[in-house]
Amino acid sequence: MSGGGVVGPRVLVAGGHSAGHIEPAMNFADAVRWLEPTAEITAVGTVRGLDTTLIPARGYPLELIPPVPLPRRLTPELLEVPGKLRDSVQAAGAVLDRVRAEVVVGFGGYVALPAYLAARRRGVPIVVHEANARPGVANRLAARMTTQVFTAGPGVELAHGTPLGIPLRPAITGLDRPALRAEARERFGLRTEGPVLLVTGGSQGARTINAAVSSAAALLRANGVQVLHIAGREHTVDVEDAEPPYVVVPYVEEMRYAYAAADFVLCRSGAMTCAELAAVGLPAAYVPLSRRGGEQRLNAEQAITSGGALLVDDADLNTAWIESVLIPLLVDPTRLATMAKQAAAAGVPDAGLALARHVLTTIATRRRLTG
Repeated sequence: MSGGGVVGPRVLVAGGHSAGHIEPAMNFADAVRWLEPTAEITAVGTVRGLDTTLIPARGYPLELIPPVPLPRRLTPELLEVPGKLRDSVQAAGAVLDRVRAEVVVGFGGYVALPAYLAARRRGVPIVVHEANARPGVANRLAARMTTQVFTAGPGVELAHGTPLGIPLRPAITGLDRPALRAEARERFGLRTEGPVLLVTGGSQGARTINAAVSSAAALLRANGVQVLHIAGREHTVDVEDAEPPYVVVPYVEEMRYAYAAADFVLCRSGAMTCAELAAVGLPAAYVPLSRRGGEQRLNAEQAITSGGALLVDDADLNTAWIESVLIPLLVDPTRLATMAKQAAAAGVPDAGLALARHVLTTIATRRRLTG
């Protein structure tokens, strides 16, 4: 697409506030840049949330617009939305004009809606990606503005939705767990042999998960189970220093090492987590958050249906469950191997490239039509 003095494709990416929106947006941007190095990619975000932290760190210019949070209930703040939205749409439109965007690719969150509306007013193509099993307000509205709508998987109720998967980092999609296993375990101070349980509550940690697993440390050790416990930066987990290793770390920057070291994962079921574990073929026990109408439970459904995961309610995660359900699984290599295959069967490792190819084709088609 590049060469001969032709200007590279110009893409505006809209998806901010939470890592669940930003990560797939940046992974998509990386895929576009890999396919077309001349692409000019600009991200739009707000000062709220993680936009100003995560997006510049990935090497993309960030244009800020006023935030317009959409209240989920009838509150006085709802009356302020029209005015704030108007200002934000104008700001997003100014960004589109300045960077001469040829397409807006949105990943949801309240930063996406102004970008969608500004693009529609200018006749700029809109491409929507929904990572969650239950779409948010911005993407539900955008799905009425365009037929180019892609979802994390089947069963997502979104107009014009086509199942695609979630864009992931190449470090995850290209991970060879067996090849990296010995190095990864040495990195964390784990034994080369024996089952390893990876415990994580996400970047912020999860108090329920931390408490349940740490309280079962003696039981896990008695059954020869090693633990790599990512507690979260705001949490402290105290476990006796003994054998087999129970390693506690606040955060892991390169998760491919944690995935390579593990045989099984106990974690929340955010959309990105579910997608990554499926991509690398790691079985899991998902402990979904109950907020937002049970969205996390829906995220885990495909992995559970495939046989690659278990589901445990937050209220049921305790020492008794770990002893009766989790430990028998962890010490059964045959069952672990079967679940790993079933987990991998639900993975979509090339979603980022597929979405990037679609967007680049959209731009090329528009250029041909407009001369």
